[in-house]
This record gives sequence, C-alpha cells and structure tokens, in this order.
Amino acid sequence: MISPYVRRLRLAAELRALRTHAGVTHVQLAKQIGQSRAQISRLENGHVVDQDDVMKILDALGVDDDRWTQIMTIAREAGERGWWESNRAMGERQALYANLEAGAQTIREFQMTFIPGLLQTNEFTRSRGDADRLAGAPSFNADKAVEGRIGRQRMLRRPGGPAYEVIIDELAIRRPSAPPEVVKAQLYHIAATVNGNPKITVRILPVEAEVEGYSVPRSAFSIYTFSDPGDPTIVAVDTVTDDLVLVESDGVKRYSELYDRLRRAALSSHDSLDLLVSTAKAVAR
Repeated sequence: MISPYVRRLRLAAELRALRTHAGVTHVQLAKQIGQSRAQISRLENGHVVDQDDVMKILDALGVDDDRWTQIMTIAREAGERGWWESNRAMGERQALYANLEAGAQTIREFQMTFIPGLLQTNEFTRSRGDADRLAGAPSFNADKAVEGRIGRQRMLRRPGGPAYEVIIDELAIRRPSAPPEVVKAQLYHIAATVNGNPKITVRILPVEAEVEGYSVPRSAFSIYTFSDPGDPTIVAVDTVTDDLVLVESDGVKRYSELYDRLRRAALSSHDSLDLLVSTAKAVAR
C-alpha cells in the first residue's frame, strides 16, 4: 500500500530538486513544456498531479533511464485513489488520516482528551458524533464516520500494516466523553486489542507524570514514517477545526523529540494495560 498524499509531496520535492539542479526558473520550464508558470508551481507544491506534464518536465530536463522510471512511478502512485475516496461523507479530516495511514510503516500518536480513532468502538464513535453535532457540526454523518473508522482499523490490521504506538493522557480515559456503558466497553476494547496484536502498543501518561523539561503538550498529534527512505516523515497536529500537516524537518524534529519525552514519562505498556482495566471496572453502570 502507498499513501497518495505522501507520494504527492514526494513528487513535488523531486520536481523542485530537478529544476533547481538544472538551473531553470519556473518561467523557463513552463515555456519549455508549453504550460503556465502557475501549473509548474502547483506541481512543485503538491497541489496537482498531471502525469503528462511530469513526463514533459522530465524530457525537458534531460532525465532518463532509472531516474525517469522512478519519478514516473511516484507520479502514478501520487494520482491513485484510495478506498476513502468512495466515502466522502466520512469527513475530510478522517480521510486525510486514512490516506496517511495507508502507506505508513510506523505511526506514533499522542492523544490528550479522546480515545484515538484507530482504537474506537462503533458505539464510542457514534456517541462522539452526537456530542460534536451538539457543538455545532450538523453535517456529521454517524454511519459514514463509523464506516470510515472501520476501514482505517482494517488497514491497521492488514498484513504488512504499520506498527502503531499511542500515548493516551490519563484524562482521556477518566473524564467522561460518552455514556458510562459506552466508556466501559471502550476501555475493555482497548485492553483486548493491545493483548491481541503485538504491533499495537498503548501507554498511559499519568496526570501526575513530570515530563522532561516540563514539556506540556498543547494538542494531540501523530507522526508517520514510511518504508521508502525518500518519503518525508509527516506530523499531523489535531486542532478543533482543522489538521495542521508538517513536513519540514525542524517542525517534525520538535514533535519527535516531544513524543520521546512523553514516552519516557508514560507508564509501561503492562502498567498501562492494568490501569485501563482498573479504570473500566470503576466506571459506574
């Protein structure tokens, strides 16, 4: 599996590098292939994928043999459509995560206030949808959101799927975010999932944990790495209304270092499992 989103970013970086190395400006390259300067910019920013234009650019810059094949393969993969494309009602934000997860080799995630989507039960997803609708999200389609979650979780379990480690703030498992019976079932579900899959690790960050340097995180975030060493590591930062995607090395490095500090402050996977079970038992019926 590949992530078309990631391959689009990779294609953009490759095209920028080729043009820069050739010492050609956007305007000059546009004239050579009979396109507009804006189209060259769109290709180099990852906003569009046009295999015909990519082929013309490679020919204009004298790229051939294995390098030509490599770039055109990336262009083809960047233009592919994933399963999430057929379920637009699952929401653009969830579709973005599905896209990133599709080709990931590893996923590291930190969640502050909610159970991560890759571990949610259908009932918990529906309950959160009801809460979001009350908070001003009338377009939420619970059935499609659940379908999207199921699809993403299926991809996580596929042969060759990513290794997934998530750090969950203790507040997320203690503060009621759904009806008690839903929360209880949700916590037991996480414990059972962790026990049944060695590629999934859950760690709980205790409320009283002292993170190195007092690095209190400001939001939830996920870090994705990919098998092709040329593909960028990506960080997706969760906000109330949008998701911020980072690919620049400085920003990615800061989040990677923050994740490592959170991991060192979190409970071991064994102790986290015990806390999940004891918390589930304590939930009032």
